Amino acid sequence: MIDVGGISLMLVSALAATLVPLSSEAALFAAVGAGMNSTEALIWASVGNCIGVTINYALGRWGREQIVVRSLQGKWAQRTLQWMERHGWPTLLLSWLPFVGDPLTLVAGLSKIPFPLFALFAYGTRILRYWVLLFLVGSN
Repeated sequence: MIDVGGISLMLVSALAATLVPLSSEAALFAAVGAGMNSTEALIWASVGNCIGVTINYALGRWGREQIVVRSLQGKWAQRTLQWMERHGWPTLLLSWLPFVGDPLTLVAGLSKIPFPLFALFAYGTRILRYWVLLFLVGSN
């Protein structure tokens, strides 16, 4: 990953933030383990992950409703939809969690949560998650 640079980390992190089953955390640790500076890795992974959740939001907001609803057929996706309907935008504070976080960003678009509010909470919690993970493992 270090040979290609941060762009590969950004791409993996973007895909991992969509409903594609990838681990951006594993990619982050692989990049740091391969010698990438932890601050640089934090930036590339965060940019990629924020792009991915923005894609989810846009699909929910402007995508064909039938496609969005079909992608929300799983158990976790249904629970996510119920949480968003019940609790509204504060649910975005959970958007960093595994399993529910990515569908939650899609549901946020479907629910027409204002984008600035979405970006504040979805981006903020995901960037904070990466920072905490890097801090806990004591990366350079």
